[in-house]
Amino acid sequence: MILAAGPGTRLRPLTDTTPKPLIEVRGAPLIVHQIGWLLKAGIRDIVINVHHLADQLIDRLGTGSRFGVQITFSREFELLNTGGGIVNALPVLGGHPFLLLNGDVWTNYPLTRLVRRRTNHGHLVLIPVNNESNRDFALDGEIVKRFTDSSCHDLTYSGIAVLHPSIFRARQAKPFSLTRDLVFDLIHQQKITGEIFDGDWVDIGSLDNLSKLRDSAQPSSTKNC
Repeated sequence: MILAAGPGTRLRPLTDTTPKPLIEVRGAPLIVHQIGWLLKAGIRDIVINVHHLADQLIDRLGTGSRFGVQITFSREFELLNTGGGIVNALPVLGGHPFLLLNGDVWTNYPLTRLVRRRTNHGHLVLIPVNNESNRDFALDGEIVKRFTDSSCHDLTYSGIAVLHPSIFRARQAKPFSLTRDLVFDLIHQQKITGEIFDGDWVDIGSLDNLSKLRDSAQPSSTKNC
């Protein structure tokens, strides 16, 4: 599933007329690159949630056949945030763990690594950060933790994960945050695993990051601690 419903407010005025996933990066809309990454990993059935300028995304991507995939759109008539958007899409996601990708991420993370990942709850791809306000997580082996004293585990969520649909069973298709309102609680229960990725990763959600990515020969690299 690609999360593509948000308004992209930090990218205004670009997103006043173009949905964030359709913003061009290196010769193609970002979401077209992402579809290519998923296809390369062997994933052909893709669910995309849409809300802001939804018709543009639907018209541009169609059924996905010209990209070699099958796309199912999950339309939101009110913006449901990351958690509610997934709940709304559950009827088409099925009963098995699914790969989740934020629609504003540019990366060279090898998605094939997650295709065979099995989890009863969730598995997060985490990246090292230097910004204190984004130091959300640490790892103890594969177990994701929060509120640690370890100075060498300054990690944040990359927007790439494998989730089991059962963790949404008690939730309704109403606005809520996947991380704050669900994953944090599962982390406290030691039910979420994770891994560190220190390769190329850019959140294009800001004009500054978008400009840097467009100007660079390669995506910016995030340093480990």
